[in-house]
Amino acid sequence: MVIRQLMSGKEATVYVVRCGEDIRCAKVYKEANERSFKQASMYQEGRKVKNSRQARAMEKGTRYGRKMQEEVWQNAEVDALYRLAAAGVRVPKPYICFEGVLLMDLVTDAAGNAAPRLNDVTLTEDTARKYHAQLLHEVVLMLCAGIIHGDLSEYNILVDGEGPVIIDLPQAIDAAGNSGAGPMLVRDVDNLATFFSQYAPQLAATQYGKEIWALYQAGLLRPDTALTGRIAADKRPADVGAVMREIQLARKEEEERRQYQAQL
Repeated sequence: MVIRQLMSGKEATVYVVRCGEDIRCAKVYKEANERSFKQASMYQEGRKVKNSRQARAMEKGTRYGRKMQEEVWQNAEVDALYRLAAAGVRVPKPYICFEGVLLMDLVTDAAGNAAPRLNDVTLTEDTARKYHAQLLHEVVLMLCAGIIHGDLSEYNILVDGEGPVIIDLPQAIDAAGNSGAGPMLVRDVDNLATFFSQYAPQLAATQYGKEIWALYQAGLLRPDTALTGRIAADKRPADVGAVMREIQLARKEEEERRQYQAQL
């Protein structure tokens, strides 16, 4: 039974619901043409589908293919939630996803009310530094589990009685299977630094994202790895080829977006 609407985001609307004696939340995904967050190919890279027929249909953009894209998009969040919960990451516990509705635990604050988003919380400098450190640890745990959030910011982090809880993972990517994984990880971590530096200005100059990714690539990242926020300057010549590939990828994504919109 639906009790009330909790929030509406760029890809879904979330409701507080009653399930027997339990109060949980139901995330109802919006149709593709209603979402402001598009399924850019950069997020889809590395994701697997059930069989080759589905993969071909998705590539051609048929009605069946678009339906499969929606299922892959939604299942990505469910799969990520289960994997991250098993890895000890603070995420809502998922129960089931059916017909575009994901049922999860309701995250609550110390008083038992629905937990606020991080952007709605006023912080002291000490609390900002504490939450920033906690979230860096969560990012490391996620990466050790092979997952990058891909859209992490103060708008998809809740604050319960024990601290930050990460939500909204349909765009989560596989760290080893996506060529854009490094830049996305760095962007996620930079978003955290930008937000928390409002309260703790010294965080603005840190480079935790680059440090974490460098340790991951070197096979040295562990859940208990001590981070410094600093990284040695890269004095190697610029990789012009890599830059051109990024430009070509951006052009491809824009073309795919236009083709997808034309098919709706």
